[in-house]
Parts: sequence; structure tokens; C-alpha cells
Amino acid sequence: MPRPQPQTITFSIDGREVQAPENMMLVDAAKLGDVEIPVFCYEPKLGQPVGACRMCLVEIEGIPKLQTGCSTPVKDGMVVYTQSERVKVAQQSVVEFLLINHPLDCPVCDKGGECPLQDITFGYGSGISRFIEPKRHFVKPLELSPLIAIDRERCILCYRCVRFSQELSEDYQLVLLERGAHTYVSTFDGHPYVAPFSGNIVELCPVGALTSRAYRFRARPWDVEDAGSVCSLCPAQCNVTVTVRDERALRVLARDHAEVDDGWLCDKGRFAYQSFHVDERVVEPLLRDGGELRPVSWERALTEAAAWLARAGGHTGAIAAGGTTNEEGLLLARLLRERLGSPHLDSRRAGALPLELHRALGDPRLQAKVSDLEFAHAVLVLDTEPVDDAPIFDLRLRKGVRRHGLKLAVASARESALEANAALSVRFAPGGGGAFAAALAGALAGDGDSAGLVRLARAAGAEPEQVRELAELLKSAGSEIVVLWGERLAAGPNGAAGARALLSLAATLGMGATDGAGLFEIPAFANGRGLREAGVLPNAGPGLSETRSCAPADGLSSGAPGDATGVPNGAARVSAARDVRGIAEGLAAGELSALYLLHCDPLRDLPDSELWERALARAGTVVAHAPFLTEGIREHADVVFPAEAYPEKEGTVVHPDGRLQRLRPAIARPGMVRAEWQVIAELALRLGFDMDVLSAAMASQRLFDAVPFYAGLTLEEIGGRGVRWQERDAASAYPPTTLDAGARGAGELAASASISDDDAEMEPGPNAVDLAGYRSIWDAPEVEFAPALEFLFPRAHAVLPLSYAGGERT
Repeated sequence: MPRPQPQTITFSIDGREVQAPENMMLVDAAKLGDVEIPVFCYEPKLGQPVGACRMCLVEIEGIPKLQTGCSTPVKDGMVVYTQSERVKVAQQSVVEFLLINHPLDCPVCDKGGECPLQDITFGYGSGISRFIEPKRHFVKPLELSPLIAIDRERCILCYRCVRFSQELSEDYQLVLLERGAHTYVSTFDGHPYVAPFSGNIVELCPVGALTSRAYRFRARPWDVEDAGSVCSLCPAQCNVTVTVRDERALRVLARDHAEVDDGWLCDKGRFAYQSFHVDERVVEPLLRDGGELRPVSWERALTEAAAWLARAGGHTGAIAAGGTTNEEGLLLARLLRERLGSPHLDSRRAGALPLELHRALGDPRLQAKVSDLEFAHAVLVLDTEPVDDAPIFDLRLRKGVRRHGLKLAVASARESALEANAALSVRFAPGGGGAFAAALAGALAGDGDSAGLVRLARAAGAEPEQVRELAELLKSAGSEIVVLWGERLAAGPNGAAGARALLSLAATLGMGATDGAGLFEIPAFANGRGLREAGVLPNAGPGLSETRSCAPADGLSSGAPGDATGVPNGAARVSAARDVRGIAEGLAAGELSALYLLHCDPLRDLPDSELWERALARAGTVVAHAPFLTEGIREHADVVFPAEAYPEKEGTVVHPDGRLQRLRPAIARPGMVRAEWQVIAELALRLGFDMDVLSAAMASQRLFDAVPFYAGLTLEEIGGRGVRWQERDAASAYPPTTLDAGARGAGELAASASISDDDAEMEPGPNAVDLAGYRSIWDAPEVEFAPALEFLFPRAHAVLPLSYAGGERT
């Protein structure tokens, strides 16, 4: 859908000529002329204004009555006055009315010092009150939820919180009860306000009526400093501002970025900061001694880890996950490939794909942006649940449907929170995403009546008629189609077939040649895309380049077994590169002897926990970077390096749409925690491999030099807003794709999307219960160990869908 392209008009405000986009609300247009119009209820992110508070009244030439600036669009030639006597009297009256029932408790109010009501009262109020009657009183404060306290005496009824609940997150939990002067904000029947995005109402509230229970009475605005960073607790990578006092995070606020988060945060991103400072956090190196993990010095931990890795050499596997930065991933890959001679490393929970598919799925011409989820003609949510995988995308899709007429389709193996907003919702069997994508591609290519499509639809556990209906919806929606897909679509034995089906889908819809259309993957891990581009894959180096065969470096291959600088001679040549599952199988079979884990607990984060239990029990050495001693780390790690929290890190991550973003340190590292790039570099040095990385900036420069399509990038260019590498000239260095979904003719596109015999024989997953498993971002240590969020930590449960036997519904 074409983005709005408003024309520029000229209007006058307080004698100044100002140029602004036509139909921009007067409150916003006034800022372009350096004129401030006070507001309480107005917030552009909430949608159409309601004009509830009347604080923004202005005088417009030719209109007899005062007008609300928040709901008046500017027109060419408009003449506006904000400083006339009529306007001043009106503003003073509004302030006086608002203060009639507002308590004078600024000295003990959490909002004091950063309160719009305070500022506007001083700037626009009369300074006196004629009201002498008793103020209204409520019981205070009340727990609106486990996260939020409400003081109804302070509420000015701006409606912001209620509008967010009903029009943005659409949980419909907050309502206004009673009428007139007795009106107050509540929930239906007093139920707690529990929702994925509830914390946003604290930041929206223009007074101290809604406060964070975790931040309440912790600090004053003049006691704290703010530092910008990027939340790497999920793939959405929202921009945040960390409120810091005495080197501790006291609060996390949204840092508005229209192309990333639209100014919102989920409750995990807003409240998980408490986990950075809990007693359960690992803050010193640990070494297994006598069957127990015991604190040791960095010297001993590094020495022991280097000795054990040297013995394992090419028989070492590594997995990077979570919020691992690009720099940490690159250094880990270099350590394994260039020093230990091991190609066994991965960062995909779903396992390996052929390199040509990785390249094709990342083709710059096929990459949709976050804003495309809002402005596209249609979005297909395929085998992912945004509220569990990357919650902010859920809000963006709802916004697109509500404001721009987006046609939303959902195809999933389980119930979706977006089904009420979807024009069409289709279910398939767990593990059937790849077969479903192949069937849909065939239906779009004109094979809607073929026996192959019916077989594929049945293999996916979907009804063929629903597949055809979805194809018709996408065909008729328009040219800008976005497919928002989850990494699990390309997982398991049919992973490669699922990826090819996805590319056929993109080809049939002409995504490569259409601006505003494309594929948008939600990876399983927060920096999944960045780690792949940094080369943390078994079959790809930095920039998705071809990998050379690995062998231990000279100093290692000739060393004696057990020597800190030697590995067994038999490790001089190693087996074919293994992905996540292959590493587990290799460890369980005794073919691999060491495992390096970067922000990963295989028993929590990876599928097939039974296999991983055997693998970890058989592993000779497990070295882990971990912020908490989760089950797998506590029971099986031999060396644990304390991991940094994201506000302690310095480096870069890559958003799922290809935007490189910069992490900057906001708080001090607790205890003996060190920078993790530094730990990996020091470990390599003890193995005789000098990476020549002495600072975080040097590590970033090594990354930019190693990845061809990052060439010429600098940290200054990334800045605080990030850079999409696809929009830079260096994007031309992206490796050529053999499955080119963007440059083929119409005939070839149709042929590529038609159903082949191999596709038609695609098998459904082996077991519905196994493949129905998924891990929500709420099932994480940061939620489990944050006191405020502990109630949101999900407990294991089973959802048993309809079963399918041989593709037939039973």
C-alpha cells in the first residue's frame, strides 16, 4: 500500500510562517515553527485524537470558537494564535478544573520532576485556585496488576490508558466506570490487568496516576541518568532507554523508533531489567570441582578451559544463541575454525539449511521492513505467533488492520492471538508448515485443482479448499504482500523443502520486484540473523561465504594429547560440519568431546531435550557463557564464564529486517563479569591464536571487514538509529543466489512454483506432539528471575490438536 505522501502547505502561527505537511494535526505542525501547544490526552501513537482534555485550545482566524489543536488538521493559509488573551484564559481555566480534585502530593509522587501536569501548571496555569470544597478521595494506591499501581485521585481522565487497552493492544481490559465527576479507570469486575503490553500505560500516563510498582519510590528524576540501548531479549530488538542510578538499572523506557518498535515495549522488555541485579545471577567464573561448580579466578578458569579445548581440538562443537552479539559470534567462529580446526558450530535452533537457501532467503530484494507489516496490502503470518516470538510485531499488525485496511491472513498450527483481526485464518498440523507453504505456492501458480496440491494440503494437515481460499485472498489483495514467517517453518527433515516452498511463494507473488513486499523471518534467537551473517553456521563463513575445510592450526595438530597447546593427531582432519542436532548426535556418540555454549542452555533452548541430555552427559568438556545457572548449565557445565546483560554489552546486533543496531554499555558489570568478546579473545590467545582485538570497537571493525556487505560501515554511521545494510551501496557485495526469486520471467516463476512430484511426497512430521512444541520468549531466565515478572513465567503444558494419520484427518 503506498505510504502517505502529503503535500506541503504554509500556515501562520503567532505571526510566524510555517511549512508543514497538509492535514498534520496542528499540535504537531506547531512544533515545526518552534511553538508549543500544551496537551494531556493527545498522543499520535494512539491514533485519531479525542480532544478530551481541552488543554490545546487555540484561536483560528475565521472560526468564532476556540478549536482543539490536537484534532484540527492544518490547511494552507490557516492563521493560528496560541498566545491571545482568549486562549490564555481558556488554558488557565482547564488547568484550574484539572486541579480541582488532583491531590497536592508532588513531593511524594513518582512522577514529580518529570510530570507534564506540573510543567503545564507552572507554564499555563493561573497560579491560584478558587475551589475550596473537599476533593474526591479513593483508596490508594491500588494494585491494578502485579506490575502497575493506580492512584485514582491523581487521574485527570485523559483516556490514554483506556485507549491503549482498547485500540492498540486490543485486550479490552481497561474501562471507564461511573459518569461525570465520579468517573474512574478500572478493569471489568476488578480483575488484574494482565496483558503482554500492560506496562506501556505507565509511560503513557501524563500524571502520577499509573506507576510502575517495580520503580515506585526508587529514585527522583534528578537522581538518575538515561542511557540508550537495544533490548536483545527477543528478535524484535526494541530501542530502549535505561534509567540508571549508582550503576544499576532502575527502569526501562521505550526509545521511539518508527522502523523498529513504533515506541512500544512488551512487559518482558520493560520489566526484565530486575534480573540484571538478582542474587541468582552468575557474577564470577565457576569451575566444576568435586562434582560442584565453585567460584575460581579468571586466570584458573581461562587456563582450564583453554587446556580442555586444546585437547578436543577439531572435536569441539559450539552453539551461539540468545543475545550474542555479532562480534562475539565472529570471534567464536574464528576460534573454532582457525585455531581448533572445527567446523561444528551453529546458531539456528531449526538446524542447517543448504547455503544456497540461506543466501536466497536473505536476498536483499526479498527483505521486507518493519513498516511494511503496517502498510502492505496483505500480510501472511506463517507458522509463527508474534506475541510469543516477537511481541511488538503483534501491535504493528493490529495497527495495519485498524488504520490502513491491511488484509491479514494467519496460517498456523495453533490458535493465534491475531485470528480476530484476520480476514482468513487457516490451521495445519504441527510440523506441516513447509508442506502448507508448498501447497499455497502451487495454488498461487494455478495448480489449485491438481492432485499434487490436494496431497500436499493433506500432508500439511490443512483443507485444500482453505489453501485455495488463502491463495485467492493474496492474489486479490494487491501487489505488496509480506510473508511473516517463523524459523520453525524451515526446521526438521522437511526444512529445506519448506524453505524452497517459501521462495517459490515469493517468486509467484513477485516480491523481488515490488517495493513494500517481501519475506520477513522471525528467528528463534534474538540475534539469529546477525549470527548467521557473522558466519556462525556449519556451512557458511562471514557474509554467508563458502567455508574452507577446517584443520587445527599448526601449533595444535602436532602437540601431545593432554598438553595445553596440543590436540590428538587424529584431529588433524575432522568430519563434515555439524548443525545443532548433529552436534548433539556427535557428542552422544562420542565423536565430539567438547562443547562451547554462548548464551545457550540446550536443555531449555533447543529441541529434543532427551538427545541433549545424553549428549551433555557424554561430553568430556562443556564451556558455557551464562548469566544464570539454568538446569543444563548447572548439571553439565565444566567451566562457566559469567555472561553480560544487554545493558552491559558493547557491540552490534542485526534486526530481522537487516538493520544493524548498536549496543552501548548503560550500567556497570557486576562482580567479576568481563566483556564476552574479551573472554573469547583471551581464550584464543591462551591457545596461541592472537586475534588482535583489544577493544569492542576493534571487534566491530573486524566484523565490518569480514562481512562484504557491511563494508565501509562504522559505529558512528550506525549511531542510535541503526542502518539497514540492504540500503547501502555495499549491499551489491551480497553473494549471488542460485535460487533467484526476483529476476526470473513470469513463465519461469510459474514453473518454479508448480508442484513437483518431490514436493507432493513431502512427509508430515513424525509426531504431532513433538512438533507442536514451541518456546515462548516469556519462557526465559530473565522472566523467571525478575521478581516483577515471575508470575508471567509460563509453566509447561501440552496442547493436543487433532491428529493426522498419513495426511488424513482422524
